Amino acid sequence: MISKIIDGNSISVIPEDSDDLFNLRRIIKEGDTVVGDTTRVIKQEKDYSRPDKGERIKIRVVLTVEKISLDDVLDRLRIGGTISESSNELVPHGSHHSFILKINDGITITKKNWLSVEKNLVESKNKQTGFLLVAIDTGDCGIARLQGTHLQFIPNIYSGSGGKRYKTNFNIEKFFGQAQQALLSIIKEADSIVIFGPGETKKRFANFLQKPQTQKYKIQVVEGIDSGGEDGIYTFTKSQTMKEIMSESKLAKVFSIIDEIMIMANKKSRKFTMGFEETFKANQFGAVETLVFSDKIIQAHDEKQIIDFLNDAESKGVKIYGVDSSTDIGLRVTGLGGIVSLLRFPVES
Repeated sequence: MISKIIDGNSISVIPEDSDDLFNLRRIIKEGDTVVGDTTRVIKQEKDYSRPDKGERIKIRVVLTVEKISLDDVLDRLRIGGTISESSNELVPHGSHHSFILKINDGITITKKNWLSVEKNLVESKNKQTGFLLVAIDTGDCGIARLQGTHLQFIPNIYSGSGGKRYKTNFNIEKFFGQAQQALLSIIKEADSIVIFGPGETKKRFANFLQKPQTQKYKIQVVEGIDSGGEDGIYTFTKSQTMKEIMSESKLAKVFSIIDEIMIMANKKSRKFTMGFEETFKANQFGAVETLVFSDKIIQAHDEKQIIDFLNDAESKGVKIYGVDSSTDIGLRVTGLGGIVSLLRFPVES
């Protein structure tokens, strides 16, 4: 999340991915003031204009928040409330309005008092780096950007080589150029590039990237992943290799937490929880040390209850990780009840 402090009460933010939108859902409360751009239908009083048809225009509004929720459509946050100010005199103050906040939309949030948890959520990803994962073979290339535990895919790029036996008109340099342009379309300044796949194509592509547009990025070639394309990306994110070379990444840490919970379950240990009820109870006793939740938990429980619970847990010093269904680990957490935790001490059932 990109953020900038305006003054003691106001912070401007731009969400960069779905994790940021979820964090904003945890930050924005009823009674807060939000400034953002939206559209509204304005009926114009003009000669020959249709009385039943208005013009949709873009306006900036200052909204006193009355309701906020994650939209049914992925990667959207719905904010509703009362308009206190607007950039168009035809928009009446005191009228109700709601706007949809999407990735890369900017807003300014004003609160009477910012909680430390809320400030941490705003600032938590300002310096977080991402990884460009490239699974390449002579036939196709899969590219995805990993930030936190979220994978952003772009469509597979196909070389047209016809398999392992090159056609006479096949130009691998052209294929590499297409892959490079696709990579440049989603890479960010602090990202690293990780290249893998069967055979020697990955090394040739890494050498190809030693050009002005991409040589400034850290590039790492990984062995042991024998699939290209989107399948290769998924194989890599579930591999031991990923845990080793990206040990400090959020995804690798979450994998380690889930593995530890599985070991504890096999040993009949009681220093972990699965599901909301168990985890909620453990948090009441201050027993939770680390918590992982899936985005699907919102659909299975009351949204406000989950938001309040996560904020309460974080205020007690719990380390919280959110995962989504774009990765295998997100599906695993969903299958374990949508939320799991490691405990400082066992809690009686």
